[in-house]
Amino acid sequence: MEKTVNVIKGVVIGIATLVPGVSGGTMAIILGVYDQMIHAISSFFKDIKENTIFLATLGIGALVGILAFSRIIEYSLENFRFPMIYLFLGVILGGIPVLYKKTLVGQKDKKDWFCFVIGFIIIMLMNIYHGTFVNLAVTTGFLNFLFLIIAGIIIAVALILPGISTSFMLLAIGLYDITLSAINNVELNFLIPIIIGIVVGVITTTRILENLLNNKPRPTYMLILGFVLGSIIEVFPGIPVEIDIISSLLTFILGFVTIRFISNKYSE
Repeated sequence: MEKTVNVIKGVVIGIATLVPGVSGGTMAIILGVYDQMIHAISSFFKDIKENTIFLATLGIGALVGILAFSRIIEYSLENFRFPMIYLFLGVILGGIPVLYKKTLVGQKDKKDWFCFVIGFIIIMLMNIYHGTFVNLAVTTGFLNFLFLIIAGIIIAVALILPGISTSFMLLAIGLYDITLSAINNVELNFLIPIIIGIVVGVITTTRILENLLNNKPRPTYMLILGFVLGSIIEVFPGIPVEIDIISSLLTFILGFVTIRFISNKYSE
């Protein structure tokens, strides 16, 4: 029964991972599996059998969620782009209060704002080189392969850190639509290096991130907050065309209210 429940929780986390602004890590916290997930990865060899079963059931569920809903989201973005992007923006802005609350944990230091600035600047630099990232992603050769591995590592960090949306980071560097299409069309030349990067990123960064969140929570979350606020500039699609104004406003409100409800009901 517990394994079935973990698969279902994995499905929900997988769906959350596809939505820019919704953090898979945050959803794992809401579902009560985040601490166990981090511990299972960082201490994998201490109980290989138990950790493998737990991570496999969660991972299978996440994969099912991603494969089942990626095509729906891709279709919605192609045919209702403004309402969908405004839905994402509502979710992002609705989640900021929870993320800011995390920055209040630990001893306050004005230097922590430096981490916020660093996070914001990193995203701005990503925005400046947005076209370069896209070109590297769609070309072929060694640079393409290496870049996609690095993108996979970025995805891994976003998967692990609560408050950072994986899809949101992909959207910020211009790879969201490309990745969604690659999943739906099973483009292995794109997906394999991404998956390699994710595995490498998870293995190498989980313990580091776990220690940072435990020992330096405030500066770590200030850095994340800088990422999120900086990325809103990249996500913002402009003022919707007249036909989409009402629907975009409604989806924005829906996204904002939904994430606020979830946050207020389930956040620690």
